[in-house]
Amino acid sequence: MSVQAASQTIVEDNVDGMARAVNRMVGGIVSYARWPDGSATTSRLMCLVGSPRLTERMAPDVPGTGSVVVRRVSADAAMLRTDCDILFLGRMPVADRRQLIAWVRGRPILTITDDDAACIYGAMFCLQNRPASVSFSVNLDAIGRGPLRIDPRVLRIGGGAS
Repeated sequence: MSVQAASQTIVEDNVDGMARAVNRMVGGIVSYARWPDGSATTSRLMCLVGSPRLTERMAPDVPGTGSVVVRRVSADAAMLRTDCDILFLGRMPVADRRQLIAWVRGRPILTITDDDAACIYGAMFCLQNRPASVSFSVNLDAIGRGPLRIDPRVLRIGGGAS
């Protein structure tokens, strides 16, 4: 497995700081993904499974004209849907996580988690809480197995954020 650490974004020292930092980071990651339909400005659906560790207020802030609609769904419901463009995996049983990651392989679905800092369970992007910042790792093997294209500049998305 090839995992590469990437940049980070600063967490503002207030009640909403973590939510803003996570949503800015997730939005940035989404902005560097290209789905087979080719459109970068399309509204994307993020299926949120489990309980996010970093913030319960998921509302990705996508730069430019793209947007993300968030729907909370169960692991079973996620696998029945055909409209999830992004799968955000929070805390959940390991068996559910493995089943979802196996189901996603070969599908044009971006996977992000905040419950696997080492990025060992197969998500493409893994958020982690660090002192005064949020950072992420990239699982290059997971990205390489699917039809999504991720711009290599994604490794810099958090560097200039404040």
